[in-house]
Amino acid sequence: MSKTRRSSRRSVRVLGVASATAALALGVAGTALACDISDFSAEATCDGSNGVIVVTDKDAGGTPAVITVFLENNGADVKKVGKPTEVKGSAAGTPVTFAEDWKPNATYRVHVKAGNKVDKDITPNLTTPSTACKTEESEKPTATATETASASASASADAPAPAKSASPSATATVSASASESAGTAPAGTSDNAPSPAVGESNLAETGASSNTGLIAGVAAALVLVGGGAVFYGMRRRGSHSGR
Repeated sequence: MSKTRRSSRRSVRVLGVASATAALALGVAGTALACDISDFSAEATCDGSNGVIVVTDKDAGGTPAVITVFLENNGADVKKVGKPTEVKGSAAGTPVTFAEDWKPNATYRVHVKAGNKVDKDITPNLTTPSTACKTEESEKPTATATETASASASASADAPAPAKSASPSATATVSASASESAGTAPAGTSDNAPSPAVGESNLAETGASSNTGLIAGVAAALVLVGGGAVFYGMRRRGSHSGR
């Protein structure tokens, strides 16, 4: 075999190996740059006091992808969160944010559609943290016990003092005076005290006591005794004159 044929065969072999190597390298590179569902991830976080869902695309090839998020309940879609959003990935990761006031331990389904390469959900479904984002009301500081006590003391100091009531003796005196003027018994008498008899009400009004009947009887007896003495004296005087 001539040296020329041998050299040409070696050249063909070298070219064949080089071509195969190049093809293999291109195939590996193409596979590495291909968009896959594993390039996508989702997370529920807080933006201040607002809840958000962030989907990150780490497709180094930059294949345009459309992200759609759904709220799940017992394996069924309850609502669509926001609108489907397009994203182009990067090796460092390109995030896309969906505003959502998520509840603790809620479940969301994140769907990825990237041309004819990817049309799948991110698995497993996204589960939100067990603690919700802080609200403005929870961030407000609560009043301390000292501040509450000070506020109560200030309110008590500003309140007007209650008017002093009249003493019991003064009230009784005024009631008695009013009762005497009206001709009625004082209103402050006890319910257990006996009420005056009908026949004695006029005596009480004129100031007579309950012994008026006894005094009148004694006076009548004295009048009878005096009258009898006078009559007896006149009769005796008449008999002396007839003698």
